[in-house]
Amino acid sequence: MAHVLLAEDDFDFGSILKQYLEIHEYQVTWAKDGKEAWDFFTKNTFDICVFDVMMPKMDGFSLAEKVVKSNPEVPFVFLTAKKLKEDRITGLKLGADDYIVKPFEADILVLRLKNILKRTQRVQPKKEALSQIGAYEFDSINHKLLFNGEEQRLTEKETVLIQYLYQHKNIMIKREDLLKDVWGNDDFFSGRSMDVFISRLRKYFKQDSNIAIESVRGVGLTFKINLPAER
Repeated sequence: MAHVLLAEDDFDFGSILKQYLEIHEYQVTWAKDGKEAWDFFTKNTFDICVFDVMMPKMDGFSLAEKVVKSNPEVPFVFLTAKKLKEDRITGLKLGADDYIVKPFEADILVLRLKNILKRTQRVQPKKEALSQIGAYEFDSINHKLLFNGEEQRLTEKETVLIQYLYQHKNIMIKREDLLKDVWGNDDFFSGRSMDVFISRLRKYFKQDSNIAIESVRGVGLTFKINLPAER
């Protein structure tokens, strides 16, 4: 039974979502504001989080930032009445696994959570020793990327993505293949999410000029490594 942290300040809507999720065999802890949700998060273990964006005491975006810093492996979904492109982009940059605009049917939330949990449980990084990627050391067990003694902490999705790219280095990876293998589907939201993650990885690897992530619009990308530079 997956444990869901639901943060929703609308009592009627939150009550309906909680009951509906419990009918579908989820364990639900319901917080009425962002601060209460954070308190619950620090004292319990959750498999997935559902955050309303507009909440008193602490909004959903601020709450998500704290969650990511505390435990970046926990997936989360935003609920919002806003349809602004800027809000969707903010959610993506924070690492949201989905962004659902109100009003929506409760069935939609149940299906989204099921797909996200299936995807995160299916795509797990292999437990391997340190890998050398150009001038970097990649620690997939502890989710770290090391360069000249400097450490970059990675989320689980970043770790999985780096592993996938490295396993397919120096060959063109079709965009739809990458989305299906790492994100579990190739819909619009997953595509935008992938673009955000790829941008992050470009920044992480920028210290080594022998490494590049080269994109061909509408086709795919190549994780290019100058092989002689590998140790």
